[in-house]
Amino acid sequence: MAAQKKGLAITEDWTVVILGFALILLAIAGLYFPLPAFKWSNTDQLFSKVFSGHNLAEISLQFLITFVIAIAGTWLTGRSIRNLVYVFPVVFVLTVIALVITGNKTMNDLNLESVIFSLAIGLLIGNTIKLPDWFRQTLTTEMFVKIGLVLLGTAIIFSDVLKAGSKGLLQAVIVVLAVWYFAFWICKKLKIDAELGMMLSSAVSICGVSAAIATSGAIKGDPKKLSYVVSLVLITAIPMMIFMPYIALYFEFPEAVTGAWLGGTIDTTGAVVASGTLVGEEALKISTIVKFSQNVLLGLAAFAISVYWTYSKKNNIPGVDQKPTLGLIWERFPKFVVGFVAASLLFSFIIDPSVVATVKAPLKNIQTLWFSLAFTSIGLETNFRDLFQTNNRKPLYAFLIAQFFNIIFTLIIAMILFG
Repeated sequence: MAAQKKGLAITEDWTVVILGFALILLAIAGLYFPLPAFKWSNTDQLFSKVFSGHNLAEISLQFLITFVIAIAGTWLTGRSIRNLVYVFPVVFVLTVIALVITGNKTMNDLNLESVIFSLAIGLLIGNTIKLPDWFRQTLTTEMFVKIGLVLLGTAIIFSDVLKAGSKGLLQAVIVVLAVWYFAFWICKKLKIDAELGMMLSSAVSICGVSAAIATSGAIKGDPKKLSYVVSLVLITAIPMMIFMPYIALYFEFPEAVTGAWLGGTIDTTGAVVASGTLVGEEALKISTIVKFSQNVLLGLAAFAISVYWTYSKKNNIPGVDQKPTLGLIWERFPKFVVGFVAASLLFSFIIDPSVVATVKAPLKNIQTLWFSLAFTSIGLETNFRDLFQTNNRKPLYAFLIAQFFNIIFTLIIAMILFG
C-alpha cells in the first residue's frame, strides 16, 4: 500500500506541540474527556465494570479523540492518512487490551504499568506475525510519546523545576560528556566505523532515539546504521525500564536519587516516564527534569558533532563539507521540550488552581494512553533478529559496555548531587 503524502509537512516536533496544546486548551475550555474504568479483581467485575455498556462508550469516545488527534498529526506532517486509518485502530485495540491487563488487582499490587504490557503485546505480535512494511512505516511512535510528554508538562509545577533543574542540568553535562567519550573510545577500540560510533555514542549518552536521529542528521549518516542504533536503544530500554526501578526500591535509594539515576540512564524519554512512575511522584518529576536537561543539550551536541565531522580528516562523505551555522543548533533542538516547558508555565502561573484541579485527572489519563500507544507501536516495529546478525555483534557489545558504564557512573553522580 503506497504512502500518499498530503498535508502541510510541518516537522514532527512542532506538530506535537500544536496537538498537545490543542488537547490542553480543549480540557481547560470544558470539553469532556472520558475516564474509562480498567480496574477489576475478578471476572464479574471485568464484565460488569470494564466491559459494561457505559465504559465501552467511554473507551470509544477516548478512541475518537485520540484518532482525530492522530489524523491531524499525520496530516500536519505530510504522512499517509489512508494508511493510518488501517493502523491506528489496531494499535488502539492492542493498547486497550494492555490497559485491561494492567487493571487487574494482581498487576496493580505488583505496581506494573500499562506501558510494560503494551510493549510486551507489541513485541509478541511484531516478532511472530509478518507485518507489511507499510504497516510498520505508519507507526508514529515518537509522535505518540512526544504528545504525552507535552501533556506531562501540566503536571510539573515550575517551583519543582527550579528546585531540581540546576542539579539536573549539572548532572546532564557531566554524564553526557563522560559517557559519550567513553562510548566513542570503546567503539574505536572495537574498530567500529566513526559514523556508527558517533550515532551509538550519542544514543547512549544523551537521549536515545532523538540523539541518534539528530547525530545522523548532523553527519548525513547511513539510514541502515541509524535504524540499527534505534533498535538497540529500544531493546535495551525494555529491561532497564522494568528492572531499574525495582533495583532502586530494593536498595532503598531515595526517590530523588532514583529519579536522577533513571532520567540520566534510560535512553528513551517515554521509558524514563514509565520507570519513574513505578517508583513514585518525586522520582517521576526528577527523572523527567533530568531527562529534559539532557534533551536541552541535544542541539549543542549535534552542532559540535557536525563541526567535528565537517573538519575531521576521516570525513570523506560527499556533501558534508558545508560549514555549520548557528541555525543548526535550533534545527536540532527538540521542539517538544518547548511544549513541555510552556505547559508547565501555563499550569504553574496562569491557570487558576481550581481549573488545574479539575482537568488534572483527565489530562493525566489521556497522557498515559498516549504513552501506552507509543509502546505498543515500539513493540510492533521492533525485530529481535536484526540485533544478532554476525556483522552486528561488535556494535552490540560496544553499546552494552557503554550502557553498563552509564548505569554505574550516573548512579554515582546522582548520589552525589541528589543524595
